[in-house]
Amino acid sequence: MALRPSQIATGESRPRFAELNNLASEKLGARILFATDDWFAVAENLLKDSEAEWREGEFTKCGKWMDGWETRRKRKPGHDWCIIKLGVAGEVAGVDVDTSFFTGNYVPRVSLQAATLTKEEENLIPKRKSEMGSEALEKDLVAVARLGSEKWQTIIPITEARPGYRDTCHTFLPSLCASTRYTHLRLNVYPDGGIARLRVFGRALPDVTQVSPSKVMDLVSLRNGGVCLAYSDAHYGHPRNLISPWAPVNMADGWETARRLDRPSILKEGADGVLQVAGWEWALFKLGLPGTVKGLEVDTYFFKGNFPDSCRVDGCFVSDKEEVPDPALDGAPWLPILPSQKVTQRGERRI
Repeated sequence: MALRPSQIATGESRPRFAELNNLASEKLGARILFATDDWFAVAENLLKDSEAEWREGEFTKCGKWMDGWETRRKRKPGHDWCIIKLGVAGEVAGVDVDTSFFTGNYVPRVSLQAATLTKEEENLIPKRKSEMGSEALEKDLVAVARLGSEKWQTIIPITEARPGYRDTCHTFLPSLCASTRYTHLRLNVYPDGGIARLRVFGRALPDVTQVSPSKVMDLVSLRNGGVCLAYSDAHYGHPRNLISPWAPVNMADGWETARRLDRPSILKEGADGVLQVAGWEWALFKLGLPGTVKGLEVDTYFFKGNFPDSCRVDGCFVSDKEEVPDPALDGAPWLPILPSQKVTQRGERRI
């Protein structure tokens, strides 16, 4: 029996910031640079893009196998923490502390700090050895202390986490500093325990001083600051997948909507060859940088029996002080970039 989306995560609705891009995605290039302890499960698991899984009855040399970061029960002063390098520098709007399957061993409290580091500052962090059953050596703790990460900007104050049951596993926390550019995060857990995933929602902020006005680039790419602001439907896949910089591996890496219930019982074709249906599905994207559109790529590679009949692309220029116009409406200020065109299955079109 299928679960409704509201039953899958928590009893509360997902905040708006959770629609943004995950800057701490493993696929995007986020990395764990330092962790005080990796006894039961290594910190790299925090950054996985897949949902956490449970393996009944599976144990490792260190204890129960867990899909997340789990430290040992602390028997000395202090608390555990790790340093994360974001996949791309950007603004952090909020986070999801996901404790899936950590029920009697989840972290009681967490906080998050952030900083913008130079390459020289990052080099102060000792080289990491990701290994289950290990902890940071004293010499590494001394070396990383030179970074002063405990003094970084607090963007999430100390907050209680919740157990990893279906209705409580996601704790969404808004950032206190949502308009500052950061490159690195320090995740603090108090005092120890496990977290399955840490998702850091925000928007990439490319260094515009390094971008030539004449450079040809993907203006809507997640990596270049593109972000999905709204959409009509995301039943089988979020439209933010369309702006991901990595190659898709299956349909889950794309955008697929539910079948519209208001579609005609018998479909008819218009003079332009496009099927005549009521309404359309849409997704609204803000470009990372304003620019002139020279070309488009429409990729339906993994979509065979479920590719769209047609697509079109409109654009407009909106200043920071103006409200974004309704993408469901035709006409001004929207201007056609790509008129409605037929789409083929499993294809890639450069227009």
